[in-house]
Amino acid sequence: MWRCFGLALACLFLAACDTFLGGSEEPPLPGERIPILLLESDVEPDPRIADVDVILPPPVANEHWPQAGGFPDHAMHHLALNEVPERAWSVDIGTPSDDESRILTSPIVVRGKIYAMDAEAQVTAYDVAEGDEIWDVELTNDDDDEGLLGGGLAYGGGNIVVSTGFAEVFALDPDTGEERWRRQVSGPVRAAPTVSGGRVFVVTIDNQLHALDAGNGSVLWTHNGIAETAGLLGGASPAVDGEIVIVPYSSGEIYALRVENGRVLWSDTLTSIRAFDAVSALADIRGHPVIDRGKVYAVSHAGRMVAIDLRTGGRSWERSIGGTDMPWVAGEFIFVLTSDSELLAMSRRGGQIRWVTRLPKYEDEEDKTGPISWTGPVLVSDRLVVANSAGEAYAVSPYSGDLLG
Repeated sequence: MWRCFGLALACLFLAACDTFLGGSEEPPLPGERIPILLLESDVEPDPRIADVDVILPPPVANEHWPQAGGFPDHAMHHLALNEVPERAWSVDIGTPSDDESRILTSPIVVRGKIYAMDAEAQVTAYDVAEGDEIWDVELTNDDDDEGLLGGGLAYGGGNIVVSTGFAEVFALDPDTGEERWRRQVSGPVRAAPTVSGGRVFVVTIDNQLHALDAGNGSVLWTHNGIAETAGLLGGASPAVDGEIVIVPYSSGEIYALRVENGRVLWSDTLTSIRAFDAVSALADIRGHPVIDRGKVYAVSHAGRMVAIDLRTGGRSWERSIGGTDMPWVAGEFIFVLTSDSELLAMSRRGGQIRWVTRLPKYEDEEDKTGPISWTGPVLVSDRLVVANSAGEAYAVSPYSGDLLG
């Protein structure tokens, strides 16, 4: 009897396997199969603004790029570039880190000089016209022989201010590289500093903001966010507009603080509503927040993009869009590169999507090999420029999203 019972169970098991493995030609239920774990996304053009023309301010020649994101408010609008860009010169700016050979620090351009920092905290000044090296200085401590993995450069108050992954901030003479002051902070710095109004704002890896005196490096005040045990490489720099500094943290928090004393005006969070895995749970705000005409625009890795009133902290709109690069604001539109390699044009006032351009995700799309990562965009002379890890730069029309070259 037990043998017969076991045989019956085996037959039922095999029949179930045949059904689940596709032995039956008829599907168990009719209709389209949709994976239940797909992230929610509203990245589709909005038909309500399909007929709205994208109108941009005229291009403006920009001689300086003094900080990460351009100026302290990170609103660069429409820049001018030659009709046919050509390489003027190239130089080796130093040593990459051991982490996939990355240098996370962006160069800055001030008064005819380009300043760059490599993964060993070597800062070098070059002549803009010819690329000739003017000076270089090594800021690495003798005990620190590992890669930098972060930090950055900014110009303000007559100094080149350098934040490093060695938990130090330096002020250098722009003409000679001579050290003017240095300040130890609470932890390694992954993002570039922001300099405005005689103050230096630096965010450390433990989500602590240090406001320093730009003249001597003394600590004016500090502010703490929620500490995170995991985050993305690199980081976002604070944005400053007048008496308000907007501070992004890797926890997904964003704070508006008074620049003179650090008093909190308002706060918000861009964490994910539903996290499906450890990666999507990372709410890191890695793209610089942008302040433009009384609004703060910020996007997190966790899939939230918001527009917030600078004075009150009230949300003007929110979209289920994730990204790790700074949104680019120009005229009445915002251009955003998402984590899914999509380039968007959005209405500044309501957040509606005007057009979507999907960029290649793999070098071999058919076999899904050679994943490509993208960075940008930058709006120059009626072109949105994005670059990728395959060594290519694309020019996209800001008016239609069409590929120009």
